[in-house]
Amino acid sequence: MFRSKLKTVTLALSVTLIAISLISFPQESVDASIRGLNMWWEIVFPSLLPFFIVSEMLIGFGVVKFIGVLLEPLMRPLFRVPGVGGFVWAMGMASGYPAGAKLTARLRQEGQLSKTEAERLVSFTNCSNPLFIFGAVSVGFFNNAKLGVILALAHYLGNITVGLLMRFYGKKTRQPPPGAETSKPSLRAALSALHRTRIKDNRPIGKLLGDAVMSSIQTLLMIGGFIILFSVINKLLFHLGITAFLAKGLEAVLSIFSLPTELSIPFISGLFEITLGSQMTSQVQQATLMQQVIIVSFILAFSGFSVQAQVASILAQTDINFKPFFFARILHGFAAAFYAYILWQPIYERFYNTEQPSNAIPVGFFEKYSFFGKLFDGIAASGPLITILALSVYTFMLARRLDKR
Repeated sequence: MFRSKLKTVTLALSVTLIAISLISFPQESVDASIRGLNMWWEIVFPSLLPFFIVSEMLIGFGVVKFIGVLLEPLMRPLFRVPGVGGFVWAMGMASGYPAGAKLTARLRQEGQLSKTEAERLVSFTNCSNPLFIFGAVSVGFFNNAKLGVILALAHYLGNITVGLLMRFYGKKTRQPPPGAETSKPSLRAALSALHRTRIKDNRPIGKLLGDAVMSSIQTLLMIGGFIILFSVINKLLFHLGITAFLAKGLEAVLSIFSLPTELSIPFISGLFEITLGSQMTSQVQQATLMQQVIIVSFILAFSGFSVQAQVASILAQTDINFKPFFFARILHGFAAAFYAYILWQPIYERFYNTEQPSNAIPVGFFEKYSFFGKLFDGIAASGPLITILALSVYTFMLARRLDKR
């Protein structure tokens, strides 16, 4: 009872402090809101919307079930999750956070995952997409496309490591479905599963597409709200001196790892919002490039409280526990930072010091204007138009549904 009352008082005081801070720093709050809105408006919405819509349709048509049967012999021994986890993992890496959480929650609601399996799966299927790593961070912040290679390797190797470690989480759950333990995937069984799933979900194509659009845009609106909120909170914490206070305690930890204390404030900022933290880290001149990459690798893997709040909101619609996901983010942060450290010399230094880059890494990554940099700029340029069109379609569809009621 005492803990419950203490939690109530803490939450009430926190919200009150935020309200007072908004009144005390109105201009800073507006600037932070605009910054968060621009990120959602130009990049997040247009880049995630196609993935969300296609994912919903793939689930409805049974393609995910088809992939799940084929990948069952791989995913279950490695990560102790059903084969459908392979689809969630691939889509999570391609589209970025919080796509993995959305798809995991969706499959849990359909009963394709047990509670424990869903908690294992969501812990390693939420990661940054290559577009953000190469386009925003490497090219946009560091003006160095080559850094994308080391950041991506550290990030995704850390992701795999988390998945392998989280396979030991939880007790043994339900038995695998018949045929799941076979040494070879069965194409015939996969096709049968695809057909059964499509027949079971007997919605017409138009209805399925409409539901996919509605669900995806509703999720993205929620994500936009969290991005703006945490952008403002991060700015207020800085002006209230709380960020500097927390950074003082972090300086001792950074000194243990021989990292400059100037990285403490960017690191704290990155714990709340990855974009701002990564940008601030790239501007610390007292740190070497390797030290900056180590900190950015941790920030990207930890995902920031903004992304974690988005995931918590999505998981709240199911019985999936958030604590394993949060623990996995800490593991991922340390694993990614460790991989960035050990891979720096054999990967980055080797190719950076060579006048002619090796063919082992795509040549496009070494150009001043890389493919990912151009793609990121293209999305940023056309993003607002895509967002307006999508929101217009959503408003029209919502109005029609309300009229039918």
